[in-house]
Amino acid sequence: MNVIWLILLSVGIVFAVFTGNLEPFTQAVFDGAKSAVEISLFLLGIVSVWLGITRILEDSGLIYRIAHVFRPVLSRLFRNIPDDHPSLTAITLNILANLFGLGNAATPLGIKAMQELDTLNKDKGTITFEMMIFIVLNTASIQLIPFSVIGILAAYGAHNPAEIVLPVLIATAISAVAALFILFTFRKILK
Repeated sequence: MNVIWLILLSVGIVFAVFTGNLEPFTQAVFDGAKSAVEISLFLLGIVSVWLGITRILEDSGLIYRIAHVFRPVLSRLFRNIPDDHPSLTAITLNILANLFGLGNAATPLGIKAMQELDTLNKDKGTITFEMMIFIVLNTASIQLIPFSVIGILAAYGAHNPAEIVLPVLIATAISAVAALFILFTFRKILK
């Protein structure tokens, strides 16, 4: 990947020199770097707030009540996970982070969920069907309110950054249902 970036940067510099646009090229590089840092700090703030909220939810015990609300849906999807297993809490937190469009905050929660799911794995080093289901749900990332995207659009001055809520919800829900349908279909075929 580093080689690709080096090639792209080198080609850009060569074209800027030959077309006489070295000054605008240099300005664009610094503007892009500034913008990247600003967006990174903005996203870091969102992730920090969400991880703080998840810590409060865990410490207060509220996450177990939330997990209990999600349990009927999760028990249909994850049939081989015991009711009191910690993976359900991690899966619930991951799904909640994704529902609120906080994919960056969902990543450590997803890693924790996979680690917890691996404790149920009898054949270490292979993926279980529950792990596959979780990967599909995590990747599809159904988003009720995509806070990160709305925040980025607002930071860049979008007139109505929240107008993406319904299209994002529809697109992510359809992708999750389709992916789960394909996963369960292949499982039935290959069984």
